[in-house]
Amino acid sequence: MNIRLSDPWERYSRQILFHGIGLEGQKKLKASRVAVVGVGALGTVIANHLTRAGVGFIRLIDRDFVERSNLQRQMLFDESDADRLVPKAIAARDKLRAVNREVEIEAVVDHLSAENAEALLTDVEIILDGTDNFAVRLLINDVSVKHRIPWVHGAVVRARGIHAFFHPPKTPCYRCLFPQPPEGGGETCDTVGVIGPIVDIIASMEVTAALKWIVGAADRLPTSLVDIDLWENAHAAIDISGAKNANCPACGLGRYEFLDERRGEAISSVLCGRNAVQITPYGRRTLDLHAVRARWNALGHVRESPHLLRLEQEGLTLTLFRDGRLIVQGTDDVAHAERLYAEYVGR
Repeated sequence: MNIRLSDPWERYSRQILFHGIGLEGQKKLKASRVAVVGVGALGTVIANHLTRAGVGFIRLIDRDFVERSNLQRQMLFDESDADRLVPKAIAARDKLRAVNREVEIEAVVDHLSAENAEALLTDVEIILDGTDNFAVRLLINDVSVKHRIPWVHGAVVRARGIHAFFHPPKTPCYRCLFPQPPEGGGETCDTVGVIGPIVDIIASMEVTAALKWIVGAADRLPTSLVDIDLWENAHAAIDISGAKNANCPACGLGRYEFLDERRGEAISSVLCGRNAVQITPYGRRTLDLHAVRARWNALGHVRESPHLLRLEQEGLTLTLFRDGRLIVQGTDDVAHAERLYAEYVGR
């Protein structure tokens, strides 16, 4: 098709020329809503592609802030983001707004939990996985099964990545394949490392699956779990179309154990590979960080940004977010972290 420079679709002209999308597909993309859970390595590449493709609304959900160790593979961030302790969702949003002002991008600085998952994930057409842990994926899966919303899975570590598309009951669900988180949480980038190229490949496969779903090309969606190891030049595709488990707690028995888990309680969790504990209080709250800083100044070196407060002590770093969430780096002792929370933040 011929597109004039004055045409409102000119920005997407090369994408529209692709037979799999066309002008009608582009209109569907503009009208679509997606959520990206995790705005780290995978999430930044995913969000970048979605924004440039013209997806109408993108919700970015991430609990963390930018650090220098992220810059090797998290493509939307730069040194100034790390120096200013900018939350990842906000840093990504600000970068992407400069890429495409036509796209509405919502930044959610929060930990996805049983308390907020349904509110954040049920008003979108598809969910994309940019996370780095099994428990959050199983939570996404519960939402997907309960509300019949498709989601795209991706995971990377070392030079290896896996990818799959789930839309139960039409497909098996994630829990049919991975019933429980592995002991110890499994390998992560923080424990065994990762190279950037595998991130780009898996994230691009995730976005391609999302584009297919949005434009109505469901017949082109993968029915296999793809496993790639770039360093070893290995590629495998395992057919999962027949892997549905009638006794799966989620899609087989309708029990949403991760979605219902510990509602009403503060959640404390060890962040695998980071020697850190995260404490997420129950209930929405907004802290006055400036007032907290006044108390913390006598406890050690304190840095404050518009979004968080950081206290550095000998052997410990406490990062407090405005919503009351605290990350204690320097320990994996949950009880010790909870005592620090009670003492330094309050319940």
